[in-house]
This record gives sequence, C-alpha cells and structure tokens, in this order.
Amino acid sequence: MKNDIMIGTWAWGAGYNGSKMIFGKKYDEAELTQAFNTSVRLGFLNWDTAAVYGMGSCEKLLGRLISGNDGIFISTKYFPDKKFKRGALESSFNESMKRLGRSSADLFWIHKPNNLLENLREAVHLIKDGRIKSVGISNVSLDNIKQAEKLLAEEGLKLEAVQNHFSLLRNDQQPIIDYCNSRGIRYYAYMVLEQGALAGRYNAEHHFPMFSMRNFAFPKSKFRKIEKLLCMMKDIADKYGIDRSQVPILWAIAKGAVPIVGITKPSYAEKLSDALKISLSDDEIISLTEEARKTGIRQQGSWEPQ
Repeated sequence: MKNDIMIGTWAWGAGYNGSKMIFGKKYDEAELTQAFNTSVRLGFLNWDTAAVYGMGSCEKLLGRLISGNDGIFISTKYFPDKKFKRGALESSFNESMKRLGRSSADLFWIHKPNNLLENLREAVHLIKDGRIKSVGISNVSLDNIKQAEKLLAEEGLKLEAVQNHFSLLRNDQQPIIDYCNSRGIRYYAYMVLEQGALAGRYNAEHHFPMFSMRNFAFPKSKFRKIEKLLCMMKDIADKYGIDRSQVPILWAIAKGAVPIVGITKPSYAEKLSDALKISLSDDEIISLTEEARKTGIRQQGSWEPQ
C-alpha cells in the first residue's frame, strides 16, 4: 500500500502561497529534511509538489532532497492562466525540472482545467519525447476527464491520473472515483485531512493560526459542527491503536482513492506507516460517512471550480 500513497509538500515552501500564508506557520528546513528521510526509509517514495506551492520554493527544497536518488517518483504541476498562452506549459515544465534537478517528470499535472484541451495538446509532444512520463489533470469534472481521454486517445496516449479534493467533508467525488478506477486512471485525493481540521490536533478552542488561509476556510463554527465526527474518529483510532489523524486517510483508501498526505515531521511518517497496516470495516466506513454528512459541511477551496 505504501507504493500507492503520495506524500504532499504544499506546506514546505516559503513566500506567496506557501507555508506561512496557507498554514500559518513556517516549517524548519532541518525538520523537513528529517521528515523526508524518515518517509523514504519507511518506503514512501512517491512525492507530489507544484510550481505554485510557495511559488517554486517547495520544488527547490524537494529537488535538493531528492538529488542523487533516482528511486523517488516525482509529481508536479502547471497552473494555467485563464487565458491560454502558447508555450506557457512547456516553460513552466522546464522551470519545474530545473528546480527539481530532473530532466523528466514521472507525473505532470495540469493543475486546473483552464483551457484544458489546449494545454493538453501542448503537453502531447512532451509526453511523446519522454519528458512527461505520465500526465494527469486536477480539479476537474467528469466531463473534463472524458474530454481529456478523447484528446489523448487520438494521439495514441492515455490519461493516467486525476487529482481532486476528496475527504469526509468533501464527499461528492464517488462517481468520478468509480469512473477513474473502471478506466485504469489513478484517482488521487488531496486535502484528505482538510489542512489539519480532521487531524485531531485542532478544535474550536485550540484553533488554526489566526493569520492563515486555513483559518479563514475552517473557522471555529465549523469545528463545533465536527465535534461528534472527531470523537468517532478517536474511538476508531483507539480501537486499532493508531493516531486519530490516520482515520480519514484509511477512509479515503476504502473509498477507492489514493491519498496525498502532507508530511512535515518524522512522526507523521511513522504514524502513517503504522496506520497502513489497518483496514477499516464496512460498518466503520458507513458510520464515518454518515456522521460527516450530518455536519452539513461541503468544504471547498477558493481555487476550485464550483
């Protein structure tokens, strides 16, 4: 199962759209290095980043850490503007590869479906010459996926992956997950822990840092609505002897998704490794899903299409 899990790095970078702005804290590079080394030692070899995470700073740090280690699977992304600009995707790709110290990407994403087909057409020659080993699309609808499949099939290529927001508090993706799995398209779920809201370390009293995007996205009023869900997660975690933060991850796996899990401390990698030995029961999955539904919350990022 560790071969499937993707480790996310959004919280790693500084600057605009980085750790301080989004998460309200700056992470120590030495600790991130320890987190990376521990993760790799435990068998987590798939790493996800993006050009816009810290506006390149996440890619630079990850690039330094993976230097000389060809066994690391690298996934990164191009965030397109609203208006299509010829050559922008390839330029972004080249800049990402320079920061990562790689000549090719194992998985390269179009981060948002702005001018999706035009950008996919631009990616085709990068796929055919081997610089992009597999291509994915993110924040997309089922129609977007079918359109992308058709375009790529006409070029003799395949859509390899979809990455969307999916969690106990954003549980409207099952038709897309089922479609992807039926077509051999890997479905990656991001924000499975809702940027820490479902990790069990925060609540209405011990809240997110005030000046952070996740504080605005998940105010104290929402934490009050998920109190019963967090209690249910704790009961399940205690039953299996795992950390509460791992329950939403196991739930997403049971639903057919491949979670992208942010790791900023060595202990988080250890907790994840321990939890992946466990499978939730059908009754637990149903109970968690129903309790989450009762919260009435449908969490959505400001960057996501409606």
